[in-house]
Amino acid sequence: MPALPATIDQAVTLLRELGAHGMAHPGGTLLTHLQRVQARLASWKARPALQLAGLCHAFYGTDGFPAALLPLDRRKDLAAVIGTEAEAIVYLYASCDRKATYPALDQADAAFHDRFTGRSWIPGPQMRRDFAELSAANELDLAHVDSAFRDRWGPELLALFTRLQDSLSADALLACRKILAPPASQPVNQHDSSTSS
Repeated sequence: MPALPATIDQAVTLLRELGAHGMAHPGGTLLTHLQRVQARLASWKARPALQLAGLCHAFYGTDGFPAALLPLDRRKDLAAVIGTEAEAIVYLYASCDRKATYPALDQADAAFHDRFTGRSWIPGPQMRRDFAELSAANELDLAHVDSAFRDRWGPELLALFTRLQDSLSADALLACRKILAPPASQPVNQHDSSTSS
């Protein structure tokens, strides 16, 4: 496989060819979101395959973003650009039936439910860590650029990633706590005339 920067450039070219730069997404376009997710993973020192998966995680749509850039019968096309390991992570992320999978995701022997095939299986430890790290990078990007998303989903996501802390890097866990934590309570203004008696 070519060096990471060259592979990222090739993936971005493919994303542009498939219209990701014109698809609306919180914080801009789908392409800008994907690039921010990859950059966040890079800042966490994720290995190249996971960074590439972060850049391409929406190729087949996701449980939360149904628009697909490629149909599943073209998985080899994506693998030819980013490699089979990164493509497998993209498929794992895209295929996750979140409602069925998330409740037990922190358990090493819990089933992962594939929304495309309807089958359940048990991923190995590396795939679970990849899924958790990519999930954190994706959700944190959304929470960072969209305060309404953070207000609505922040507490639930913080609880999820706290449960998954053994599968997250220290940088990812710290970012989850920083971005998803509820805002500090506003101090009561003792001089507020509306509360004075």
